[in-house]
Amino acid sequence: MKKLMCLDIIRISDLILSLTASIVLFPIFLVLFILCWFDTGSPLFKQKRLGLSKKRFEIIKFRTMNLNTPSLPTHQISSKNITAIGACLRRTKLDELPQLWNVIVGQMSLVGPRPCLASQKDIIHKRDKLGIFCFKPGLTGLAQIRGVDMSDPDLLIDLDLEMVHSLNIRRYFMYILFTVISILGIKA
Repeated sequence: MKKLMCLDIIRISDLILSLTASIVLFPIFLVLFILCWFDTGSPLFKQKRLGLSKKRFEIIKFRTMNLNTPSLPTHQISSKNITAIGACLRRTKLDELPQLWNVIVGQMSLVGPRPCLASQKDIIHKRDKLGIFCFKPGLTGLAQIRGVDMSDPDLLIDLDLEMVHSLNIRRYFMYILFTVISILGIKA
């Protein structure tokens, strides 16, 4: 019962924070949309990912790579495919901004394990075995704060597991705060 109440509070927090961020950051979103339009001619990038209960959904991001880049995990793609504007967006994490929509519609949470591609069989198998797909994927989480991505799947999954089993309201807000601090480059 306590865990369900926590999930309800997290969902309400997701909605309030995502809607607020969408409104406040709309001018930045608009500028980035225009920059990405001039950069590639297609400012938004959509990709199928696995979410809660391994259900497929389309994640939305600002396009950071050339149009003809294959749909693979980022660490498997040559950096020459990343555009100049895309490199800046990735460094500042602003390419993730459109995912606020995924949070608003309930496909993602602000905090959770990063959604993987359906082709990442090893990660899917391990996450499935450990029950990680029982949680909504998120924009940020323990792995992102610690700088771990899908190129180190075992460490990623260990951190995902630690995060989902200890997630509560206080940690939810801590992960969001630490992410903002990290993005802004504030030294603790």
